[in-house]
Amino acid sequence: MIGMNARSVKRLIEICGRENVFDSTESRIAYSYDGTAMPSCLPDAVVRPPSVSSLSAILRLASEERFGVIPRGSGTSLSGGAIPVPNSIVLLTNHWNRILEIDEQNLTATVEPGVITAQLHQAADRCGLMYPPDPGSSSISTIGGNVAENAGGLRGLKYGVTRNYVLGLEAVLPDGDVLTTGGKSVKDVAGFDLKSVLTGSEGTLAVLTRAVLRLIPKPQSFKTLLASFASMDDAANTVSAVIAARITPAMIEFLDQTTIRCVEAYARLGLPVDAEALLLIEVDGHAAVVDEDVASIRRICERHRATSIALGRNEEESARLKAGRRAAFASLARICPTTIMEDVAVPRAELARLVGKIETIGKKYSVRIGNFGHAGDGNLHPNYLTDDRNPEEFARAVRCVEEVELAAIDCGGTITGEHGVGLYKREMLKKMVTPPSIRLMQQLKQLVDPENILNPGKVIETTPRCEGKLPRTREQIGKYEDVAWH
Repeated sequence: MIGMNARSVKRLIEICGRENVFDSTESRIAYSYDGTAMPSCLPDAVVRPPSVSSLSAILRLASEERFGVIPRGSGTSLSGGAIPVPNSIVLLTNHWNRILEIDEQNLTATVEPGVITAQLHQAADRCGLMYPPDPGSSSISTIGGNVAENAGGLRGLKYGVTRNYVLGLEAVLPDGDVLTTGGKSVKDVAGFDLKSVLTGSEGTLAVLTRAVLRLIPKPQSFKTLLASFASMDDAANTVSAVIAARITPAMIEFLDQTTIRCVEAYARLGLPVDAEALLLIEVDGHAAVVDEDVASIRRICERHRATSIALGRNEEESARLKAGRRAAFASLARICPTTIMEDVAVPRAELARLVGKIETIGKKYSVRIGNFGHAGDGNLHPNYLTDDRNPEEFARAVRCVEEVELAAIDCGGTITGEHGVGLYKREMLKKMVTPPSIRLMQQLKQLVDPENILNPGKVIETTPRCEGKLPRTREQIGKYEDVAWH
């Protein structure tokens, strides 16, 4: 079936109400793309379920009528994970945006999937607590999307990623059944760890409706340093030396010269534009330990030829130092019509090697790259500045991206550290993991979602039932019906 029939739309209206079903062309365009530079695809409808029971009914209808369902929060996905496919609807969850409870005795937060990550940070902070996952999109991304993608962020070095803070989930399965798994107990090994299976499954196995998240006490003190370097190797070796000194900062962020200059032109923060690299390092914990660690890190930076070191003396100054890192992607996106934001990660000891490979590959294809990322955990975000209106130029950028992903694999790393596989990296995943791993993922998908209705075509290829004809390679993307570059 190509496109939903009128009967299916009528039944969606009966389930959710006319005010919650959007099927005009104008209303569908806004939900036809996500945060990537990938081609858009108009969904057949956009649906806002008013309740969990209506969500169950939608998924049962999708199984009967064989159309795809694309769960969507804020649409900040950077892997094509929230892009519709032919014969699909977009299912909104960002209207479920209540923080249901901050439990100070059990150190948990119970939230709906549409809660903005930064709002949870603020709510926890008011109670003297902290929700550590801190993706760069925290001011607009939702908890549901964070769980679906297993989001990381600036504090990943010390505190880990979203999976480390998911204690329990409520979710609706493709057959409409409501699943609850886990809860407020810190320890729970009863049966399979289903919450960990769903976390990071990119909306392919269930639709999240509630999450119980672990909070931690807010650190007593923190300090932030910004160190500049005249060479990339000096910056990378500084990261390795800090880790080797048995210091675990809350974050070690990295910006290369292209990114530094773009951020300074955009935000006017007074960054040293002649520096080849900047490291943003933050330490938190007990005040005395923070002071000791900052002194040690300063000595390490000086030993590795840092050309300048700035210290944030209070919260306001620290926020100013971090502003440059948070503005990195927006600053780079202003330079060219199309920005491909990548996400590769390697063991920390391989960081300098990967940075060098990225620079060499960029020169090989004559593609300008702005590089930044979470240097402390080996997760880099090369940004390829190009123009998809120029086919030859864009093709070079795509080849550059693929070669960098292969370079990350060659360094013992991964094609994605936090953004997920989605549609964009589905084929590259086969080059990274073993065939038995792909087969097991396919079998799990088939078991949970036999009609292949939830986010079809994402992460892994399955036998197509409802998805229509999907592109198999990056070269084919954009060649199916109703697709246009945005």
